[in-house]
Amino acid sequence: MNLTLDIAWTHVRTRLRQTGFAIAGVATGVGFSIMMASLMQGSQDDFTSRLVNTLPHITTNDERRLPPKQPAEAVFAAVEFHGLTPEARRPGIKNPMAMIASLEGWLPGGVAPSVKVQAIIRYANRDIATSVIGIDPTRESKVSELPKQMRGATLAALYRATNAIVLGDRLAEKIGARIGANITIQTSEGARINARVVGFFHTGLRQVDESTAYVLAKTGQILAHQTGLINELRVRVNDPMIAREVAQRIENDSGYKSVSWEEAHEDLLSTFVIRNIIMYTVVGAILLVASFGTYNIVSTITHEKARDIAIMKSLGMSEVTVRTIFVIEAMIIGIVGALAGFSLGYLLCVVLGSVEIKNPFIDSNHLPLTYSYKHYLLAGLAALTSSVAAGYLPARKAARAHPVDIIRGAT
Repeated sequence: MNLTLDIAWTHVRTRLRQTGFAIAGVATGVGFSIMMASLMQGSQDDFTSRLVNTLPHITTNDERRLPPKQPAEAVFAAVEFHGLTPEARRPGIKNPMAMIASLEGWLPGGVAPSVKVQAIIRYANRDIATSVIGIDPTRESKVSELPKQMRGATLAALYRATNAIVLGDRLAEKIGARIGANITIQTSEGARINARVVGFFHTGLRQVDESTAYVLAKTGQILAHQTGLINELRVRVNDPMIAREVAQRIENDSGYKSVSWEEAHEDLLSTFVIRNIIMYTVVGAILLVASFGTYNIVSTITHEKARDIAIMKSLGMSEVTVRTIFVIEAMIIGIVGALAGFSLGYLLCVVLGSVEIKNPFIDSNHLPLTYSYKHYLLAGLAALTSSVAAGYLPARKAARAHPVDIIRGAT
């Protein structure tokens, strides 16, 4: 085995120029594939983090997935009705405090009640449709990042004024409201109150920041014209990845529609699958092009060392040994190229992450990057695999050649 390695190393180092180009090709492919994977994964993680941290992981409201069954449908399986108006029910979750106590008994996280009302905010002759959410400030920190997203005040400011309201910063910009401004809130039910702006919040999601406002739960009940109303439970679990399973259990136990953050943003999350396919396709193409350099150098070596191959086989070397020599040469190029690509990829990520971006539509000034050892392992494994595959074909051809044909110049 030492002789095999020695011959392979001699072949590689005697053609430093071609070997260098082959290694540079592999290193470039590995480096740029690491950079692309880091950028794509970083942007995906950043976007997912915003979705997870901005809103509660699970929202349970007083709706039902399916309309209630008619009495005959509940008794007879063969009965089916169409076109009937479902029974009118009183809005809100029944016995919300008992339901919260039940959830807290097994839920791996926190839960808070809220009142959600669709309303129109009017200020300075501007009317904006808004989701007004009545919350309990003491419980809100258990289910969302709202206390950390406040600007100009804390959630406790909701207690310091009559009908106090906290607006999304983009919503405040739309209507031109500042802290201390008096605005009018009106609902389709005919409720109309004057509220005072006591603070702003910024989540980073434009849709939320320009269409959401928070008030106290009792203020939300006044807007809904229903004392004691709780029509939504906001849930946050310790592990966001189990939100779908927890939401399903809540819905099965209570009968109320429970929507996890994954279900609420299925259309956005599905695009990540396409992005990942594109990323791996591009990375694979880069590494495939790099493997052509390895194929070229190993093929050139086998052509120039044809007589050496004939001598080695005449001395008793088997086809397997000869093939192994050239495969080892390809492995050397792949390993050295991958190691060099690791350094190149890291430097590219550092440089890319240091570029400052000034864009009013994004919160971060730098590109989100994820540094993961998996990117290096996958890129290195792909580079080594492609190099060995590129070196195997000329190695197989060289090992099959008959020494007599080579010496006579038949090649």
